[in-house]
Amino acid sequence: MTDPLAGKVVAITGASSGIGAATARLLAHRGARVVLGARRADRLVQLGDSLRAGGAEVAHAVIDITRPEDAQRLVATAVDTYGGLDVLVGNAGIATLGPLADGALAEWSDMIDVNLRGVLNGIAAAMPVFLRQGHGDFVTTVSTAGLKIVPNMGVYAATKNAVRTVMEALRQESTDGVIRTTSISPGYVRTELGGSAETRSTMDAIAIAPDAVARAVAFAIEQPRDVEIGDLTIRPTVQG
Repeated sequence: MTDPLAGKVVAITGASSGIGAATARLLAHRGARVVLGARRADRLVQLGDSLRAGGAEVAHAVIDITRPEDAQRLVATAVDTYGGLDVLVGNAGIATLGPLADGALAEWSDMIDVNLRGVLNGIAAAMPVFLRQGHGDFVTTVSTAGLKIVPNMGVYAATKNAVRTVMEALRQESTDGVIRTTSISPGYVRTELGGSAETRSTMDAIAIAPDAVARAVAFAIEQPRDVEIGDLTIRPTVQG
């Protein structure tokens, strides 16, 4: 039986490490053609070479997702290399954790730019291709931080909840079956996401591997076209 992911063209932002890299590995292993997007060129090349060595079809674009033209270049790389784009995985994200009293305006602005504006840039870049093709999936990494509000994560959670709102609006605007949207909310995952050493130590003690989130991405996009997985929450079983 043919794998439902075989031949799908999937572009992934934040693909150089963590959830993005794990997703690229899993999808490539299952026969998808992946297009890696991130800022760190050396890591993209290393990951791409590793996947090609296993027989995968891989392209990459060095991008800063906060720049609309870079998001467009990622999509163009997929179209130029493979003739289209089936899925955009909006995974790029950053976190600066701390109390609002810190007044960390620069860090807050960076989170808004990457976590929210980056998703919007991806939607704007991929939407014309999806509409022209008559199909396309937006799969976006959100966070359980937006489901359970806790101290020191206020702005990070706000950016993720803003993305959740955008995705739900897009879902309601796309009831003709052309566009599917999925928001995946991971809990504690072993990644390079920011935070203090103390916070990271607490999270990493119970965190799950990025591969678990990658499997959730695969589950969403392998569904038949008449099935949409709107929201998925995936966390360690011991996370409160």
